[in-house]
Amino acid sequence: MTNISASDINKLRQMTGAGMMDCKKALSETNGDFEAAIDFLRKKGQKISSSRADRKASEGAVIALTNESRTKGVVIELNCETDFVAKNDDFVKTAREIAQAAIDNEPADLDALNAMSIGGIAISQRLLDDMAKIGEKIEVSKYEIVKGENVVAYIHAGNRLGVLVEMTNGPSEANLLAGKDAAMQIAAMNPVAVDRSDVDATTVAREMEIGREQARAEGKPEAMLDKIAEGKLQKFYKESTLLNQDFVKDPSRTVGKMLSDTEPGLVVKRFVRIALG
Repeated sequence: MTNISASDINKLRQMTGAGMMDCKKALSETNGDFEAAIDFLRKKGQKISSSRADRKASEGAVIALTNESRTKGVVIELNCETDFVAKNDDFVKTAREIAQAAIDNEPADLDALNAMSIGGIAISQRLLDDMAKIGEKIEVSKYEIVKGENVVAYIHAGNRLGVLVEMTNGPSEANLLAGKDAAMQIAAMNPVAVDRSDVDATTVAREMEIGREQARAEGKPEAMLDKIAEGKLQKFYKESTLLNQDFVKDPSRTVGKMLSDTEPGLVVKRFVRIALG
């Protein structure tokens, strides 16, 4: 049997970040072959992935960012099992590197993202390697890309929520700040749509029916139910669509007014909001 020295174990540990006993076992099993030992640890990661497939990975980090010209943005959610790992600098760095790779390569979907390479290693394999080091299930569970003439990214609450906002007008310093304010509003108030015309018909029908039932329960005449429900629907639009919401920083204005006050014609065209879990 090959004699495995402490310096060899330490070298492999420095190369891989795996634990000391894992490195010792890997070198012992591969007769001191470092490349084979790295493969051994990767296979260990694969086993960890399989054995933890049913584990709940509900902690993690949400990263939202844009390219320099603000013509595209991505938001990804990288999950792990514990808050301790989620707050680790290396874990957050990995999440940021994955988001940057998505910006650079524009993968079509989550599968394509996982197949991309960072530093010559596929993201899916890199996450397996990290599982071998950490001993937790790690996966990218969500990914969205937004392309347009003016995209703003915002990360809220310690990487627990990310927002992308696509706006009209070319990028400027003023509308960057307005876009951040709109994104913070989206993070805090979770609107269902940009404007009332963007609310889907199913939601409208549900809100109308709820309004009718509430009015009926209050003893209102049947002939008045639709009118009362319509009034409640207007209140729903006011409270639940972004441009019609009162601006959190200045409730005397709506978000739409805040944007138009910043620049003529400035509006939000769409947004993406991803919250951890």
